[in-house]
Amino acid sequence: MIAVVIPCYRVKARILEVLSGIGPECRAVFVVDDGCPEGSGDHVEAECNDPRVRVIRHASNQGVGAATLTGYRAAIDAGAAVIVKLDGDGQMDPGWIPRLVRPIQEGEADYVKGNRFFELEGLRSMPRIRVLGNSLLSFASKLSSGYWQVFDPTNGFTAIHAAVASRLPFDKLARGWFFESDLLFRLGILRAVVCEVPMPAVYQDESSNLVIRRVLGEFAWKHLANTVKRIFYSYYLRNFNIASIEILAGLALLVFGVAFGASAWIEGSRANLPATSGTVMVAALPVILGVQLILAFFSYDLQNVPREILHRRLEPAPPKS
Repeated sequence: MIAVVIPCYRVKARILEVLSGIGPECRAVFVVDDGCPEGSGDHVEAECNDPRVRVIRHASNQGVGAATLTGYRAAIDAGAAVIVKLDGDGQMDPGWIPRLVRPIQEGEADYVKGNRFFELEGLRSMPRIRVLGNSLLSFASKLSSGYWQVFDPTNGFTAIHAAVASRLPFDKLARGWFFESDLLFRLGILRAVVCEVPMPAVYQDESSNLVIRRVLGEFAWKHLANTVKRIFYSYYLRNFNIASIEILAGLALLVFGVAFGASAWIEGSRANLPATSGTVMVAALPVILGVQLILAFFSYDLQNVPREILHRRLEPAPPKS
């Protein structure tokens, strides 16, 4: 069974149109009113006659991540096999749901997300500030999640196998706009297989509640924290290999070379004396070696993307005949 989760906050003008576009392949739809001041949940209950639709309410606004997790719980309890997360603002075409869930149904992925950057023609409709912001956030997400092949991390049009969703640490996932990026980090820790489906960006006259310039600092800090945690979990806590040595030695050499070179330059400037060739070599060689070791680590990390389908190992074995 495919279930759809729609977090709702200030989407009253578009939510009915979004619901009407959900095809018969979806057997349950959970509309999560996240303390919407427009009363989106009441509006859906009053105007939507689709028997698949169920409204769940938060007494106060908790964030898009919290609303999505509430929907995930409801979908898992309802027996869903695949859970699609769809925004209610009309920027995502529900007609793409069959394409989005296909890699999961065919056993090729555990989590699938849309990618609005695949086709260059479609980017013309996207505001330039969003293109730039998403490009920067995408690179940060690659570092923090380990999914180097994934782009457009803030795209909220996603599908996940319910068996994988049930293994997520719901109490640790970000509740706000960082949810999609934090989810990728958590999926990386689980070693779930993630893939993308190219889809067009849809921008009409709606206004997004996400303002990139306001969350850029928060996102940068959280991505840095997740990057450190991912490297520690993957290369020291769960495993120890050549990459573990490369990143540790590379960072140590780089820091030493930069610190020694800066100290020598400051002392030379004060004494008005040029640096000797030996001093330059002592500063430069650790930097060169450190950069090479760090690049070697990332080369290994690029090849360490999860490839074994997780939900096959999580699902119960079929009964013996």
